[in-house]
Parts: sequence; structure tokens; C-alpha cells
Amino acid sequence: MNFAILPAAWASTLHAVLRVMTGLLLLEHGTGKLLHVPVIPGIEQMLGPTLLYVTGAIELVGGALILVGFLTRPAAFVLAGFMAVAYFMVHFPMGFFPVNNHGELAILYCFVFLYLAAAGPGPWAVDKA
Repeated sequence: MNFAILPAAWASTLHAVLRVMTGLLLLEHGTGKLLHVPVIPGIEQMLGPTLLYVTGAIELVGGALILVGFLTRPAAFVLAGFMAVAYFMVHFPMGFFPVNNHGELAILYCFVFLYLAAAGPGPWAVDKA
């Protein structure tokens, strides 16, 4: 008996949708930090100017690369490490459990990027592999 809710044929399309949405969400963090669109209240005080510009640039460029699927594997690999560092720098010092230290998003991003580094961009990408 087949208990699949979605057809297996949709897997590659949903792979691309995952990549595009992840890229858009990360891009939003970068534009919020560098272009103030959307406004992220208190981000300057939390990160300081140097970390704000460095993380914003990584998120802006990395998010754009993931979004369009260009240099997907190396970009995703770098972003997975970036998100792991973000988790251990910002969230882990506030406690062990991610639900308490608000680190779930950083961990989820880390593993989605790790998946994209291994699986590639999927369809609808500038890269074709």
C-alpha cells in the first residue's frame, strides 16, 4: 500500500522551491541589515557596526546566490558554516536547548544549506547539477 501524500515526481520541483524560499528568506536578513528593508529593530545595537556589515554582506550575497541557484554547492557550504558559527556565537551562550535560546532557525538554516551543498541546486537554477 502506498501512503505517499505527494507524488515522488514532485521531489525535484520541491527541492527547487526549498532552495528558492531559503534564498529569499536569507536575502531578507541581508537587506534588513544593510538596506534597512525590512527594518530590524535593535539590530545595530545587538551586532555592532562591523559584525552588522559582515553578516549582512554574507546574507545578501549568499541569499542571492542560493535564490538564483548560482554557485549553489560552494555558497551553501559556506552558509552552512556561517549559520553554525551564528548559532554558537549568539544562541548557544543563552542556554543548551534551541527552543530556549531561540536558535532553531539558525540550526534549520545550517542543515538546509548542508543539504543543498550535497544535493546541488535542483531544477530552475543557473547551475545545472
